[in-house]
Order: sequence, then structure tokens, then C-alpha cells
Amino acid sequence: MTDAVPILEMRSITKGFPGVKALSNVSITVAAGEVHAICGENGAGKSTLMKVLSGVYPYGTYDGEIWFRGEVVEFKDIRASEQAGIVIIHQELALIPELSITENIFLGNEIERGGVIDWSQARLRALDLLARVGLREDPDTQIKHLGVGKQQLVEIAKALSKEVKLLILDEPTAALNEDDSQHLLDLILSLKGKGITSIIISHKLNEIEQIADEITIIRDGRTIETLDVNAGGVDEDRIIRGMVGRSLESRFPDRTPHIGEVFFEVRDWWVQHPQVPERLVAKGSNLVVRRGEIVGLAGLMGAGRTELAMSVFGRSYGKYLSGTLIKDGEEIVLKDVQSAIDHGLAYVSEDRKVLGLNLLDTIKRSIVSAKLSKVAPRGVIDAYTESDVADDYRKRLRIKTPSVDVGVAKLSGGNQQKVVLAKWMFTDPDLLILDEPTRGIDVGAKYEIYTIIQQLAAQGKGVILISSELPELLGISDRIYTIFEGQITDDLPVSEATPENLMRSMTSVRQKAQR
Repeated sequence: MTDAVPILEMRSITKGFPGVKALSNVSITVAAGEVHAICGENGAGKSTLMKVLSGVYPYGTYDGEIWFRGEVVEFKDIRASEQAGIVIIHQELALIPELSITENIFLGNEIERGGVIDWSQARLRALDLLARVGLREDPDTQIKHLGVGKQQLVEIAKALSKEVKLLILDEPTAALNEDDSQHLLDLILSLKGKGITSIIISHKLNEIEQIADEITIIRDGRTIETLDVNAGGVDEDRIIRGMVGRSLESRFPDRTPHIGEVFFEVRDWWVQHPQVPERLVAKGSNLVVRRGEIVGLAGLMGAGRTELAMSVFGRSYGKYLSGTLIKDGEEIVLKDVQSAIDHGLAYVSEDRKVLGLNLLDTIKRSIVSAKLSKVAPRGVIDAYTESDVADDYRKRLRIKTPSVDVGVAKLSGGNQQKVVLAKWMFTDPDLLILDEPTRGIDVGAKYEIYTIIQQLAAQGKGVILISSELPELLGISDRIYTIFEGQITDDLPVSEATPENLMRSMTSVRQKAQR
């Protein structure tokens, strides 16, 4: 740290919610022009601390002081913090799907001329900002037509459109593949070169190690320590030890797979894009899953992994053209989500806020929602069974909540993901499709989720795992398919797979899949 006045000091911040104390005397100091990382498990209080800083939780709802650029600040709302030069990009993106990229970037911050919005100037500025974040999209494109990763880049472009002095990024790379993540990290470092200070919250410790000057670790709502990266001696194991209070010997649980016969097949699967008829999102895809097998799906963002999975799961994406699904030797037709569930399929969505959860529901209601018949013996929900089931999953998945009667909207992102996982496990599926199941989840909880996935496989179920993190796929899969532009390009046993040959198959169609 430099001897200059810190750009930010948060002193003894305490914040409580009904039934839980989220922050207890948390203090953090951020030097001007540095990248400061905040690490901790899900529910440790990282996002809450940043919401206090940015005025989402206004002055008066917390105890403690915030000093920004040498002065005490008392932000009443987000607008007040943005006017001071603090911009936060939340883990759950705050974009309006029906509006264009340009409209979203300048929403509430419009470029005017004579009291009228200058759309041509706004569009030019948007193009410039999109170029800065490396997004090649038409600024007139509606947000709803972009994937989660591209939406993240739009959020960062929106932040850059303001006079930002302190940029807060809550899990900025959680939804991005490795290339896009690296681009974003380079972008944060280039902003640092221009004097912009950044606070980054991330579970990807290799990224933090790469760009952070200092790391503050928060555990159970308390500041544990601040590590100086530049001084040396800080590696991933050191950060993990601070986060979980113990050393993790291995990121992935040991497992001896017991793989049975092929029980699920996708044959010659063709699917058309929902908005662009001439574009195919699945091109003659073939894949097989054996009982007790964890099958990885690797591909860059936009390759068509999610599209393939959703189209198989009750044709819930795109327009089905042709193809056959075989389960236990018989052809099955899954025309909707209900028929997919009835045939023993489950799909854990990447976008938990839109497709995974109803944010108005409680935890217990969310967990049983995909198969109510299991808790309604005579057509009426048995409240006691519902609570018992939900509480069992709460304990097994270590969902941090005082009660299963709490609304899912009040949980941290990672804990919400665990609820989605519990919801689909409750349906007793034969085939579980997991789309980025550990996105935004800390290393300790990841280990637990891997354990659960392995337990499901050990019970003879099949698992299809979609992940943007190659180490994760290599760590827990038995076999990996690669996808490029809607086409399956390779099929490798994990013993033969390396990051290099996977990346090669993820970026070209030269290799053909072996069945």
C-alpha cells in the first residue's frame, strides 16, 4: 500500500437482518489506484458489505462509518454513490431485457441535446464503450437476445459511461469463459493504469491472485485478515485457508466410478434458433450417457451447450427440427418440460433468477415445486413433510439460512444455486443436466456440490455437466464432449483430455466426435 490517503475506508460496519447478523464490525481500507479483492464463502457478507458502500442499504440502516476520498459519506441511495464516483456491478445483472444495449447503457444517464435524447450520439458512444469491453454487438440489439456473459460486458460498459472513480465488481467473471474472463481482467488492469480503483469479489482465486494488489478475507460476517499480494507468499491455498478456516487438500473429492450400460442417447439432433431461422443451434448432435457416468460438455460461450441441453429437456429452447431421444432402449418424445420430468430428466439452469427460482417463494416451497405430488399424498400439500424435506436438503447442501421459511430472494447467489440443485434432486431424476452448477459458489461449497454430484452418479444416475471452467470438467467428469458452433466436435475420456486438446476441439470443427 502507498502512504497516500486511502480512497476508501470502511470502519466497523455492522449490518443485521431479521434472524441473522450479516456483518459484524467489518473494516476495510482500499488504496487509490489499486485492485482490492474481497474473498469469502457464500453468505460471508461480501455482497452485503458492497451494498452498504454503494447505498443499496442506505445510511441509517447500518452502524459504522464510510470514508471516501478523505471525507465521511452518507449515501441515501445508489444515485448518491454514483454521483460521488462509486459504481457497483452486481452479481445479478440489473439490465432491462426489452431495451437495447444503447438504452441500457445510458438509462438514467442519457445524452441530451436541447432537452431531447441524442440517439445518434448515444449510439456512437455505445459503440466506443462496447469496443472498450471487447463486445462486438449491434448497439440496437435487445438485451434479452444476449447470453449472460455478454450481458455482463454490457454492465461494465454502462459503468464506464459514468465518471467512475471506484468500480465494484461482484463476481464479474462468474458467467464468462476463460478467454472472456482474461479479457475482463486485462480491462480491469488497464482501468487501474488510468487511475480507476477497483474492488473485485470473486471465487476464482487464480484470477484474484493474478490481478489483486491486496486481498481482504471475510468469514461469517467478520474481517479475518488483509493479505498484501505484492509482498509475496500469497497463493490459492493460503487464501482458501483464510476463507474456510482450514486447508483444502484437494479441490475435487476422490471417486472410483462404477459405470454401467448406456441408458440415454441423443441421435442426430437438429434445432433451429428461436429468433433467427437460418441459424442452427444444434447440428446433428449425437451423445450417449451411461449409468453412473458424469459426462462433461465443454465449449466457449455461444457454442450451443445450454441450447442443446434445454432443447433436449422438453424442447424448452429453439425450434425442434429432427432427432431422436432413446432412454433405456426405447424412443421417448419430450414435447414439454412436464414430460421431461415424468421421464426422469432434470435440468439445473445457469440463470437461476429467470429459470431456476420464483423469487417470491420460500426456500421450502422452491425445493418441492418441481414435483409437488411427492408432498401431496391426497392432492393437498402436507406442510410437515414439505418442511422436513426442505430442512433435510438445507443440512445436506449447507444452505446458510436460519429457517426454510425464509424467502429465496434473501439468500446469497451461491445459496440460491444450492436451492435450485435441491429442487431438481427432489424429483429423483435418472438423468441430471447441470448447467454451470457452481457458478458464483465458493471453493468450500463447490467441494460439497461435487460430492453430491458424485453421490448421484454412485446411485446409478447419469449426469451431464456443462461448465466454462475446464479444471472443473477435468476434475469430476468421466468423459467430455466438446461443442463448437452447435456441433459436437469430440468425445474424449477424461484420461486423454487436457486443457490444450479440449480447447483445440472447442475452437474448430476439424475433429469429429467418436460415438
